[in-house]
Amino acid sequence: MVVFKRSIVDLTALSSQLMTFQPYPISPGFDIQKVATLAQSLPSHSWEYGAASQALLELYNPRLSVFGSSSFPVPTVQKKDVKALAYAADKITLGNGVNSLSDGDGAVGDPASLGVSAILLGKTDPKYAEAARQTADFMINSAPRYSNGAISQRVSEPELWADFMYMAPPFLAYYAADMANATLLQESVNQCGYYRQVLKSDTMSAWEHIIGPQSQDKGIWSTGNGWAAAGMVRVLATIMRYPIADDTAWISGAVQDLTGWIMEILDGATASSLDGGLVRNYLDDDDASGHGFGEISGSSLLASVVYRMAVLQPQACGQKYVIWADGIRGVLGGKDANGNPHITDDGVATPAVNPLAWKDTTPFTTGSPEGQALVVLMYSAWRDCILASGCNSNSQGSRRMHRERSKARSGGGH
Repeated sequence: MVVFKRSIVDLTALSSQLMTFQPYPISPGFDIQKVATLAQSLPSHSWEYGAASQALLELYNPRLSVFGSSSFPVPTVQKKDVKALAYAADKITLGNGVNSLSDGDGAVGDPASLGVSAILLGKTDPKYAEAARQTADFMINSAPRYSNGAISQRVSEPELWADFMYMAPPFLAYYAADMANATLLQESVNQCGYYRQVLKSDTMSAWEHIIGPQSQDKGIWSTGNGWAAAGMVRVLATIMRYPIADDTAWISGAVQDLTGWIMEILDGATASSLDGGLVRNYLDDDDASGHGFGEISGSSLLASVVYRMAVLQPQACGQKYVIWADGIRGVLGGKDANGNPHITDDGVATPAVNPLAWKDTTPFTTGSPEGQALVVLMYSAWRDCILASGCNSNSQGSRRMHRERSKARSGGGH
């Protein structure tokens, strides 16, 4: 049995830190503040609200995120002091069962993307704590399961989506840590493994998008791989940050497994050809006029994973990965082959995959709600990596490397 030790957070010091932290100490090469503004205004679906809330937490209050020094035990903070919580409270629509936090439109995982915010809000308002409890209870006890025990992304029948990995396991892990529930913490890791068993491709080091009867997509969708890897990073950080007294063998094994699973995906992404310096929408499609066009959503999220892993597990995620991620960030600060900026004057990140139609071959250029949040996640991870001395703020060399590699592999991109 795993036994948790609870430590005391100096709430006075934490409150001071919340008020004085500077979120933009370094420029990524584009106006990240405008990107973040759109990340808040564009969402209209449950998972978009959840992604935006997480992005705001990591951007403005990184100490409270699972990557921060004040993450556990989950502290009591005031909504007015935490932009992510004010935002989430405005977007959460309290309901019942699977929809306790938001209308998931038939999805199990999507409302849970708001779960971390609900737990933090629940420290001062019990209705959010109850909604988080109901959300976890539905997933564990009522949601359909795949044959291997994986919790379904869909309410109607078992179906596994890579996207689920960012929405549900990190919430379950965070809830488990808050409740000192070792069994549930282990289950959050198990779910990562169950999903990998089904979705890992037989042909490359990456995950297929969806397996199931409704929406099956065996393609290697880059954003789906980003969702999966980034979700597992948050589970990994939860396990590594929470003080544990007993069963260090399980902790060690879980850290080793999660690290290996995350790095598998990063190896698949970094080995794949680029288009215009960006990761292709589908890693297994080299046709830039089809599903293989370079886009910002999967690129940014996968780059964020590199930066987080460079801090959490630097022995596994060394400089060659950081250089690759720096290349992505450097490209976003530049222009595409047609001379158009990847980040417009209004802060729109382009080109993105259509957030509601991942197989659309037309790049989305009017502002992807999730894409904006994913660029923010990349920035925050890069900033934190620099502050932890794991990364370098100079990206010129890596940007040049990315463009040369993209041209060599894809004949010049767009």
